Amino acid sequence: MTTEATLKRLFTEEDIKAEWFVPEFLAQVPITQVKIIISDVKKQLGSYQGVQKKGNDYVVNFIQGDLPTKIVLNNEGKITGLLLQPPNLKVNNLSDAVAEFTKLPGQVNFIVKEDSSTIAELNSKTPLAVGSAFKLAVLKTLKTQIVSGKKAWENVVRLQAEDKSLPSGILQNWSDNSPLTLQTLASLMISISDNTATDILIKQVGRESIESSSFRNIPFLTTRELFILKSSQNRQLLQRYRDSNEQQRRILLAELAGKSLPDVSEFEGTLPNALDVEWFYTAEELCELIKEVADLPLMSINPGVANPNDWQRIAYKGGSESGVLNLTTWLKGKNGNKYCVVATWNNSDAPVDEGKFFALYGGVISFLATDREN
Repeated sequence: MTTEATLKRLFTEEDIKAEWFVPEFLAQVPITQVKIIISDVKKQLGSYQGVQKKGNDYVVNFIQGDLPTKIVLNNEGKITGLLLQPPNLKVNNLSDAVAEFTKLPGQVNFIVKEDSSTIAELNSKTPLAVGSAFKLAVLKTLKTQIVSGKKAWENVVRLQAEDKSLPSGILQNWSDNSPLTLQTLASLMISISDNTATDILIKQVGRESIESSSFRNIPFLTTRELFILKSSQNRQLLQRYRDSNEQQRRILLAELAGKSLPDVSEFEGTLPNALDVEWFYTAEELCELIKEVADLPLMSINPGVANPNDWQRIAYKGGSESGVLNLTTWLKGKNGNKYCVVATWNNSDAPVDEGKFFALYGGVISFLATDREN
C-alpha cells in the first residue's frame, strides 16, 4: 500500500488493526490508545476527505479541518512511526475566525497583519498576560545591543546556580559553570522556551534595558522570580508584591535572590494562579516585537503551528501557563508578502482549551497560505 492509502485506511476503516503497526510502535503506543486518538480526531474534524503530500510530510483533509501528519512505513508497509500534529480547523474567512475567538470564555485578543495593514483583529490593543512570548522582548534587546557592538553572539557566559529556573528548558539540569554563548542561550530561549537561558539573558542585557521598550512590565520579572512569587509557600510575598509600588517591588525582587525555587510539581496541572503577576502585551505590540527579530535564523528553529512547506520563512514564539495561552507568528509568503498572526487567551477561572485554540489559530494560518495566493 502507498503511504496515502495507509493514511486513508487509518481514518476510514471502522476497526483499526494492530497488524498495521510494527510491534515496537505498539509497545510505545498501545492499539487501544491509537483507536482513541483516531476517534478523537474524527469527532473534532468530521469525515475524511483525502490526503495531500507536502514535502516529506502529509496533510489529511477532513470536512471541518486538516491534520498535518508525519508517517513512516517499513518495507512491508507497516507503520513504524506516526505523529499527528495539532489539527487546523477549516477557516473560510477571517471574520468567521474572529467570531470563533469571541466565543471563548475569558479574554481574547487577536490580530492578523498583512505587511503594514491590519486585515482582522479582536481587542488587539488590549494587553493580556502572554506567558513566555515575553521572551521576544528579551531577544529584541539583545539584538539591539549586538547591532550596536555592545555585545556579540560569540560572547561566553557561565551558568551559575543562582540563575537556574524551572522548566520549560534543559539548562536547569546542566552543571554549574558550563560555558554558553549568547547565541546558544538565545536559541534555547526561543526554540524550546528555556527559562534558565532567558534569565541569564535578562541579567546580561539588563532588566532596565528591556523595560525601556516594555513600559507595562516594570519591574521586568525573571522566570525564577515569577515561580517564587507564585509558589503556594510564598503567599505573603505575593501579596506584598501586589501591594507595592515600583521601588518597593525592586527591593522585594532583590530579596528573592536568596529564596529557593519551589518544586516544579506545584505548577503542573494546576488551576490559574495569580494571573495579575505575569508579562503583559497587546497583540499589536507582539507583532512589532516579532517583526524586529524575525530575520534572526534562530527564530525559525521551531516553526510553531505553521507548515514550513507553505511559507518562505516562519518566525514563531508562543507562551503559556495555566489560564494563559499565546501564539505569535511572523510569516513570509511565497509571493513575498509578510504576515503577523497573534492570538492570546486569558481565563482566570479555568485552564484554557489548548487543542481548540491551536486548531483555530492553525486554521487562520492555513487560510492565509491558500487564500492569499502565497
